[in-house]
Amino acid sequence: MDKVELILMNISGLDRPGVTSALTEILARHDARILDIGQADIHHSLSLGILFRTSPERSGDILKDLLFKCYELSVKIRFTPVSVEDYEAWVSRQGKNRWIITILGRQLTARHIALVTDEIARQQLNIDGIQRLTGRMPLDADEEPQSKSCVEFSVRGNPLDLNAMRGRFLQLAQQEEFDISLQEDNVFRRCRRLICFDMDSTLIETEVIDELAERAGVGDKVRAITERAMRGEIEFCESFRERVALLEGLDERVMREIAENLPVTEGVERMMQVLKRTGYKTAILSGGFTYFGNWLKQKFGFDYVYANELEIVDGKLTGRYLGDIVDGKRKAELLRIIAQVENIDIAQTIAVGDGANDLPMLATAGLGIAFHAKPKVKQTARQSISTIGLDGVLYFLGFKDSFIAS
Repeated sequence: MDKVELILMNISGLDRPGVTSALTEILARHDARILDIGQADIHHSLSLGILFRTSPERSGDILKDLLFKCYELSVKIRFTPVSVEDYEAWVSRQGKNRWIITILGRQLTARHIALVTDEIARQQLNIDGIQRLTGRMPLDADEEPQSKSCVEFSVRGNPLDLNAMRGRFLQLAQQEEFDISLQEDNVFRRCRRLICFDMDSTLIETEVIDELAERAGVGDKVRAITERAMRGEIEFCESFRERVALLEGLDERVMREIAENLPVTEGVERMMQVLKRTGYKTAILSGGFTYFGNWLKQKFGFDYVYANELEIVDGKLTGRYLGDIVDGKRKAELLRIIAQVENIDIAQTIAVGDGANDLPMLATAGLGIAFHAKPKVKQTARQSISTIGLDGVLYFLGFKDSFIAS
């Protein structure tokens, strides 16, 4: 190889149109070869880095022209020589794993970022990039109850102990009251296509069977069974049969009244608008009832609804159900079936739920997210959201507020 010089130039200063164009034009004029380039703008402050290759005969003229141009543009420039050995070592690390670490909450503090980046450093991972996914924060954000803040880290390398890293992130999320997602940055993360949701306590802020039970005068009995099931103390199918039997004699009109007043979870409408606009297929896979799932489908445009059908005779609930029960195992099966029908690789699927009967679905999907979940579910699922609304899912997919609002 002919003798070459590798030079890293770092430019900083007030951002303005034309800076990158002017500097790269100089490199082009001297036939320099750009090996790497990156740029960021933080509050109108430019940070630009360019690694280029040239010959020793030309390097002096290039540096002189760059210095004069930066003086004209009122920006600072710094040059750092890079050895061929260091460059080749950098190239050899190209195949190392890449990870996306997303942190979000109502407010993110310097402490949150310090704790997360400390663990990244402990695992000997290198941060390649940091970006804010949420919009610009107003100074009075602390007074806004629906505020949200999200920062995404792109990191490279192989963690020393991946399980320990996941455990530490789970511990931090619980202690510091913010959410952390750790995902491998692979081709599937960038092209998710199907997202399946539990309904009760996920898409809506209630358990519909509890609402029905209140109207039937058996609320305490049904709630007690529901809690045992969600904690995983009894099988879902057994609990379902017991609860439905207690609804015998309830008037069908009660279902319509409840549907018209369902408390929809914060962020559902915003999330569904973005998912539909970007071509995602969406499904409700619920251990609840089709009547309410179909109401949500009509309101928000879900593509699929699979839930349980209550038997109604002469306008009254019989205390029985029709067909097979949609339990945890069935949810996972339905996720696979829908993916097959839509010709979607299972790694391109997402599942979101809160209860023990959602765990098979969360484990089957390429990305499983526990949403405001019970402790057992949170500890089992690899990703969780507990601090903000359901539109937090969008940040785990890499969406920025600037895109969402466009």
